[in-house]
Amino acid sequence: MSKNTVAIRAAGESTKALPRRFNFTVAALQGTPPPAKGKLAWVYDNKAPGLAMLTTPAGARTFYLYKKIAGRPQRIRIGGFPEISIDQARRMAAQLNGQIAEGRNPQAEKQQARAEMTFAEVFKWYMDSHSKLHNRTAREDQAKYDKHLHIFGSRRFTDLTRADVAKLHTKIGENAPGAANRVLALLSSIYNKAHANLGLEAANPAKGIQRFKENQRERFLQADELARFFDALKEQDQDWQDFFTVAIFTGARRSNLLSMEWPEVNLSAAIWSIPAAKFKTNRPMVIPLDDEVVKILKRRYADRTPPADGKPDYVFKSYGRTGHLTEYKVAWKKICEAAVLKDLRPHDLRRTQGSWQAATGASLAVIGKSLGHTQQQTTAIYARLNLEPVRKSMTAGNDAMRAAIKAAKKGK
Repeated sequence: MSKNTVAIRAAGESTKALPRRFNFTVAALQGTPPPAKGKLAWVYDNKAPGLAMLTTPAGARTFYLYKKIAGRPQRIRIGGFPEISIDQARRMAAQLNGQIAEGRNPQAEKQQARAEMTFAEVFKWYMDSHSKLHNRTAREDQAKYDKHLHIFGSRRFTDLTRADVAKLHTKIGENAPGAANRVLALLSSIYNKAHANLGLEAANPAKGIQRFKENQRERFLQADELARFFDALKEQDQDWQDFFTVAIFTGARRSNLLSMEWPEVNLSAAIWSIPAAKFKTNRPMVIPLDDEVVKILKRRYADRTPPADGKPDYVFKSYGRTGHLTEYKVAWKKICEAAVLKDLRPHDLRRTQGSWQAATGASLAVIGKSLGHTQQQTTAIYARLNLEPVRKSMTAGNDAMRAAIKAAKKGK
């Protein structure tokens, strides 16, 4: 096979040679095979001068314009295929060729425009092109910007320094070291993505800044606190009584519980199936429901008003923008004040579920599965929270040693 050809396989056809320069069609471009690891595959269009498509080993396909500008060969990125159609790519290539014919350098102009971008503009690009598409923490990313990073909004993205970031990190860390570290991680991700995708050459100002040491939170409800907590719940609206009761008896994440839908619940089987698209680890999660939770859900189902066609059928329905309960802070504050519970957060209900499982001798594997953990170190905290199983195991081992010593002495 000539080096001027590439092998492609069209649907239902055998592998055949295709020239590296040909008339682009959807079938031909989709059939261009990924190259070997470490290689790049280029093919060129006969109709639009300079129009090329790059295929990576991972199978990503991107249109470029290949052109000499001021005697130097340059590749100007047009966009991904098939998001950008062949006709669109040809029109954009023609526009770029026109600019070059006028003596302009579109690549240099693009780089100059990007170099002038403010931090706010790059952050918006990051949210739209990455965080909202790939991160389950998009809301948290936006909240971090609104609370901490907005002070850099009007600054040129390439002008932010390590000293600027270190100062902010220290300020946040005075009261919230964990939050400070999360902001630092977000900043680092923004700069890495901007460098890889926008070609911005700014040094990552978050790199090299030492993170704060974080103490893993171990707060959960003790027996006397549980009694006060449930007494305080009785004083709340029925929705919040039900919500927090289900939260503590399932150990579910707050976001999953707020957006819980009736099609996810099987009351006869007493299970709640959370789809992968909603779950933090991007995997489906099945949570067993105990009798009290099933009783609560049956009552709510009997009292529910079916939604209009096409609307989600939420378990904890509201008439706000989202269609389900969202603002829990006022109710939570009232509960904690009535129960005289200090330093208790809603997420501690999830930790309470895991801790009481540990107290009854459940294995870390079982606790991790019930809470949807994918890594055992995430669950390992519950081994520290309850020493009784450890004590029993150590006592059994010590008793065995003592029995062996006693038996050996008798044998003398």
